[in-house]
Amino acid sequence: MSLPTTTDVLVVGAGPAGSSAAAWTSRLGMDTVLADAATFPRDKTCGDGLTPRAIAELERLDLGDWVRGHTVNRGLRAAGFGQELLLPWPGGSLPDHGSAVPRTELDARIRERALDAGVTGVDGARAVDVERAADGSVAGVVFDTAQGRHTIACRRLVIADGVRSPLGRVLGREWHRETAYGVAGRSYVKSGRGDDPWISSHLELRGETGELLPGYGWIFPLGDGRVNLGVGALATAKRPAKIQIRPLMEYYATLRREDWDLGADLELPTSALLPMGGAVSGVSGRNWIVIGDAAGCVNPLNGEGIDYGLETGRIGAELLATGDSPEAAWPAMLTAHYGPSFSIARRLAGLITVPHLLPTAGPIGMRSHTLMTIALRVMGNLVTDEDRDLTARVWRWAGRRSIRLDERPPFTA
Repeated sequence: MSLPTTTDVLVVGAGPAGSSAAAWTSRLGMDTVLADAATFPRDKTCGDGLTPRAIAELERLDLGDWVRGHTVNRGLRAAGFGQELLLPWPGGSLPDHGSAVPRTELDARIRERALDAGVTGVDGARAVDVERAADGSVAGVVFDTAQGRHTIACRRLVIADGVRSPLGRVLGREWHRETAYGVAGRSYVKSGRGDDPWISSHLELRGETGELLPGYGWIFPLGDGRVNLGVGALATAKRPAKIQIRPLMEYYATLRREDWDLGADLELPTSALLPMGGAVSGVSGRNWIVIGDAAGCVNPLNGEGIDYGLETGRIGAELLATGDSPEAAWPAMLTAHYGPSFSIARRLAGLITVPHLLPTAGPIGMRSHTLMTIALRVMGNLVTDEDRDLTARVWRWAGRRSIRLDERPPFTA
């Protein structure tokens, strides 16, 4: 098949963010090309968990029944410091259930939804450079393909090329590590509890010598006889994470093996660094925007990024549909949607990296089901603009206060 040479909207990166953006731009009447360096299906380092916020976005894409056909979970089993709590998803303005689907399947299905909406898909095309118009806008993107160098001209560009964002860097996108970022690894393990109705997080993550680490371990049942098992730790430029992910995952699996009836082998182990909380600059230009992980849209308190990817794909498409330049509007929109919650979450995540704080605060929090229910809601990004209860109002108030005091607010120029 011949490669397209021009399009109204070009989306680079076909993960949840890019495929969501492509599906929505096409639904909004814009000719769209969705390009990715990989050939689908392909794997991606992730915990595979889908929060109620992600479920809500998948419902908008008519994928709710498909997701529920994999597995449905009721909430979080939080364990640590001698306690175990079952914390149901809060519901309210969001669905009352979550799920977990391997990214190999999830990303391919969302991409397929985009193609069903009329998007032209291009596999095996790695974006390496841009061509600029006289006014400084992006006139086209240069790709390396099996057929050689190929340029696709575009009127609008959406960059959704993941945490490293190579094309974003070409256009000036920069990740700032002064605030909290994540170091995480995941694997797949056979389990006799692969259909457990709760996702599990162990908030007392310890290394082999017993040291308490600023992070958590997780086990997310996939409904197919396997679980996604992983570990993640928080770090900052001042307090980098000094851990080896693969040995830590192996040790964590050893601790959980009997309880979860785990198999002997960790399959497909991978790891990644995660920019978090909008700690990026250069997320827009005259006719282009950066979305999802590439824009640092990852929850600083739990490493979740799929919901933000799906959301930024949709709201970014809606902005491009107006025909206005997104250069100033996109950072302002991201800040309005996520700035306050990201700012306060970054502060809390940074505190977790402070020595001796977690051993003191952790046991106190785990002794209170009410406090942990609130923590699940705010840490899981489950407060929406529609919510008017006390927890939602306090969280939004604290976020607004926090962002005013931030030396580097989210999504800075």
